[in-house]
Amino acid sequence: MSNQKSARRIEGLDKNIWVEITKLVSQHQVVNLGQGFPDFSPPQFVKEAFIRALNSENSLMNQYTRGFGHPPLVNILALFFGKLLGRDINALDEVLVTVGAYEALFCFFQAMVDDGDEVIIIEPFFDCYEMMAQMAGGRPVFIPLQPKPVSGRMVTSADWELDPAELANKFTKRTKAVILNNPNNPLGKVFTRKELELIADLCVKHDVLCLSDEVYEWLVYDGKEHVRIATLPGMWERTVTVGSGGKTFSATGWKVGWAIGPKQVLRHLRTVHQNTVFHCATAAQQAVAEGLTKELECLGKPESYFISLPQELQRKRDRLAASINAAGLKSILPEGGYFLIADVTATSELPCATVPLEGLAAIPVSVFYSAEHKKEFENYIRFCFAKEDSTLSKAEKILQELCSHTQ
Repeated sequence: MSNQKSARRIEGLDKNIWVEITKLVSQHQVVNLGQGFPDFSPPQFVKEAFIRALNSENSLMNQYTRGFGHPPLVNILALFFGKLLGRDINALDEVLVTVGAYEALFCFFQAMVDDGDEVIIIEPFFDCYEMMAQMAGGRPVFIPLQPKPVSGRMVTSADWELDPAELANKFTKRTKAVILNNPNNPLGKVFTRKELELIADLCVKHDVLCLSDEVYEWLVYDGKEHVRIATLPGMWERTVTVGSGGKTFSATGWKVGWAIGPKQVLRHLRTVHQNTVFHCATAAQQAVAEGLTKELECLGKPESYFISLPQELQRKRDRLAASINAAGLKSILPEGGYFLIADVTATSELPCATVPLEGLAAIPVSVFYSAEHKKEFENYIRFCFAKEDSTLSKAEKILQELCSHTQ
């Protein structure tokens, strides 16, 4: 029936790697290093905050709260990020709480990207950027990070760089926004201040918005500095910074995210939000608010979860990298995030979303690239190391078997 034909804006967008891998994991007994979530619990203090909210004598904890963000959460977000960004942030006008960071991204594209607008996306990229840009009527314009030659040491995500001249050439009269993911998923690159200044200068020069997806902001390793692009000259007034309570507190299923930015931009995202989901779970927002309040009090101190979590994940990263290298593959050591990319050119037995290798699920890195560049990265796969040690042990055993098969 012709009336059952989809709207043009979603044509060709039905394929999704995450639907595929969820199906794979449910159908097979696999060690899941594919999906980007921890298989360990959130910190006890955040779980207890959630329980308190659910058991509160205040019955409103189980009802609707303010649509643009639970007051305790927007207030602490304004305080916390005011400190990090070095400015006063208005909790009511410059903070929007969303159903996970994913909804914050969706609100930005729907609110700010119009038919024919160009959106610059740095490759590799979280796959929804391309689809959300297209759904909004925009035209994605891609620029890949290029690996530079390295000898005598392990390749790291820092060895993948933007070409300044190529980036400058991507800006046109139609450019509406640049999408920055820092730290990057899947590569784990943490952009340097110099690299961010390059992007910022071009945004200011061409009067372009910046959507800065910083959900892995606390997961930075080896003493690297996470620089927030909104702190650079001329960038606050054109930047929407996206964060995630789920990534911050290892509770991805709670789906609490946020967008922080100037009032004149955030008001448009609020229009999309109020006409889609309208509201986020009150108890989950309360728990994240209490978690952030505690973390603000101990920010930078050894007892901070934002100190202990990256220390623990760095240990897990190093363990998985050693296992991958021992199997004859080449790991690319990430500076941040949940993920480690491996060059699997040495073997044809690639674990991927559709063909698990002896029970190991991972993600082909080609899904994080545009059609133009997919073939260049077919020999790379992404592993998630934010897993229990017991899970990593199972993965190591499979990788050892791979090593014995290929020798």
